Parts: sequence; C-alpha cells; structure tokens
Amino acid sequence: MSGRYKAYGEYKDSGVEWLGEIPKSWKAKRLAAFFEERREKVSDKDYSPLSVTMKGIVPQLENAAKTEAGDNRKLVLKNDFVINSRSDRKGSSGVSSLVGSVSLISIVMVPTRIYPYFAHHLLRSYSFQEEFYRYGKGIVADLWSTNSSEMKNILIPEVPMREQEAIAAFLDHETAKIDTLIDKQQQLIELLKEKRQAVISHAVTKGLDPDVPMKDSGVEWLGEVPDHWVISQIKYLSSFVGTGGTPKNPESFTDLDGIDWFSPGDFNSSLILQDANKKISKLSIRNGDAKIYPKNSIVVIGIGATLGKVALTENFFSCNQQINIIVPNEKINFKYLAYSLSNQVEQMQQASNASTIGIMNQEKTKKIWIVFPKKHEQFEIVKFISKKTTEFDLLLNWSEKQIQFLKERRTALISAAVTGKIDVRDWQVPVTQTESDEVMA
Repeated sequence: MSGRYKAYGEYKDSGVEWLGEIPKSWKAKRLAAFFEERREKVSDKDYSPLSVTMKGIVPQLENAAKTEAGDNRKLVLKNDFVINSRSDRKGSSGVSSLVGSVSLISIVMVPTRIYPYFAHHLLRSYSFQEEFYRYGKGIVADLWSTNSSEMKNILIPEVPMREQEAIAAFLDHETAKIDTLIDKQQQLIELLKEKRQAVISHAVTKGLDPDVPMKDSGVEWLGEVPDHWVISQIKYLSSFVGTGGTPKNPESFTDLDGIDWFSPGDFNSSLILQDANKKISKLSIRNGDAKIYPKNSIVVIGIGATLGKVALTENFFSCNQQINIIVPNEKINFKYLAYSLSNQVEQMQQASNASTIGIMNQEKTKKIWIVFPKKHEQFEIVKFISKKTTEFDLLLNWSEKQIQFLKERRTALISAAVTGKIDVRDWQVPVTQTESDEVMA
C-alpha cells in the first residue's frame, strides 16, 4: 500500500513465503504458540448452532445444510477463532462473538497469546487463507480439507500486543468504511435494476405515447392498456411451445465444437443466452437423441428458485427439461416477446404449483397473457427499451466495478496491515473526515 500509509523503519526476511518481509521487531512462529484447539463435543440442544460464513460466525442460516449430527458438534465460546476446513468454503472463518456450536468440519482455536481481533483479521487475510488451504488433503482435485495439526504448523507473525491492538482498531475502522461504501453501491445496483425493469414494464404494457386512449385489459395485473393493442395468450403468438430434454446417450455430449445445451445454471443477468456449459454433438441431433430449436426463440426456466427467468437465443440450440421453449410466429417480434415475458416473472411464479415445488410447464406457458401493438410499433418499443437498458447496464457495470475495486482494496489493506507492510502504530480515528474520498483515493 502506498500513498496514505507509512512503512516501518526496518524490515527483515521472515523466511516465510506468505509473510515476505516483516518489521525487524517481529518474529515468525508456529500458530500453535498462540492458540489452543478446542475439541469439546456438545449438542445443538444445549448450544445454539452457528454458521461459519464469509462474513464471520453467525447464528445458523436458514439455508445451511442440516445434518442429523445435532449431538455431535464442536463447542464455540466468545473470542474463539473458527475456520471451515474445506477448500470449497475458502474464506469462511472468523472470531466468534457468540457462544454456540459448529459442525465437526470446522476447526475451533482458542486465542491464548494473541489479541482475538488481530487474529480475526490476520487469519481471514487472503494470504493466510491461501496458505491454510495449501496444506489440505483430499481425493478430489478441487475439494480437500486442512486438518488442525497442519494449521498449527503454519508460521504467523509474533507482534507486540500493543501493535496488535492498534492494527485491529485500524482495520475495524477502515474496513467498516469500505463495507459501508460497498453496501451503498449494492443498494444502487438494486435500485438501478428496479428502474430498468420499471422502464421495460411500462413500455410493454402502456406503450411510448402518454396520450394514447386506454382500455381495460380484463387481466388484473395488466390493468389498462392502449386501446388499439391486442390482448392474447402465448399459444396464439407462437408456432411452437415445448419443453427441452436430456439426451439418453452420454456420448451425445461433446467437448468439441458443438451445439449449446442450456440448463437453468446458464442463465445470467443478460437477456441474450449464449455459451452453455455443456454442448451436444450434431450427430446426436441427426440420430434423434437430442432436439434442436431455432434461433430467435424465447426460453423460460420452468422450475426451481429461478422459475420464470427469461432469455432469448440468437443461435440454434438445445436445452434440458427444466426449460420451456417458445418459438414466436409472425404476429410478434421475438425481442418484444422476450421483454414482455421478462415482465411476468411474478405472474409465472404464481401460476406454478407453489404449494410444493413450483412448475411452469408448457401448458401453463401457453396460457400466459401478452398485450402488444402492430409490428412497426413493437419495433419502436424494442428500440426504445434496448437504448434505455444499455444506459442502465453501463451504470450497473460501473457500480459493479466499484464494488470489485473496493473489495480488492479491502483485501490489500488487511494483508498490508497484518504482515507489517504499513505502520499503523500511531493511527488514531480521524476527528473529521470525508470517508468516501479517503477510501477511493
């Protein structure tokens, strides 16, 4: 880190790759010199279950994977450091402010010769996390666990207690500022998304002329629509409505140049769906093991948490049975139809069997109501929406880049402070400050 922060007067080689050079007065010692492991087994009936997350230790999340091992958990007391041992949970750790219990895959360490809040930042730093999971063992290439004995052997800096307290106070304050800015950008992103959708909704239900005569659509959620527009169901606006499928022969899938085979996981924030994670071969189409659908089709997720999500395809494609396909006929512009359907996620969710698992099958898809003008007006509306959504997307992209920048700055600041690359011993909370300017500088 440069600019606002000074360095220590002298440095030395720590002899530890992840630490690099450290202040001359610091030493590198095994983690076991500063912590004791807590192994006490408890029941979640006596000690409330906790979740080990990227944001620290919190009461058990509603969506957390539950096990039958309620009587076989690890005790966590206040100021204990807890880390998930699995590599697919990298970054899930922190000092607990709560008393409770965690699953056995977590390692619980009791700070003995280290300030807990310094430990919180040190052991959650990117560099330490990479070092910790580097010692993991497992049979799956991208999933392994690090045990406590390996963790205890990791070398960490021995820092005078007063410096630990100063570093912790500095990082608590500075990261809180950054987190506030991140939250504000995330709120802005949600607001921009709402406004973008409101623009689409108004355009495909009210049109672009504010003075046009209106009529009652007869559809509750649509309300009044332009008097000259047509109200119709999807089945009258399409040449095909159906559901995708999965090839029976595994050899139908190919790693070579193939045809996109979409699943719900391929959908993102873009209206255009492309580059599926899986491809099918042209041979599978010719031998009937897979079906192909025309470009400029509309695809709608028909099941699960993202039911009702809409996209359009610009190339020939295939898809699985969780996706409904709509091939528009000559009455309606395919992009206009995609925008119209993207405005009906809530209606599609309500039409599904929400009492169990929501399902929007092809028959229900055919009954969706659409309101539309003549082709030339559809084109003008699509042109208008495309222009407006491009403007919103530029703002969204800027906000997302700001969040990424802030996260990177947060990571770098923590790493620099806990490894002694910056000297914050004399730091004090500023009396007056323009925090946004300071963080972004």
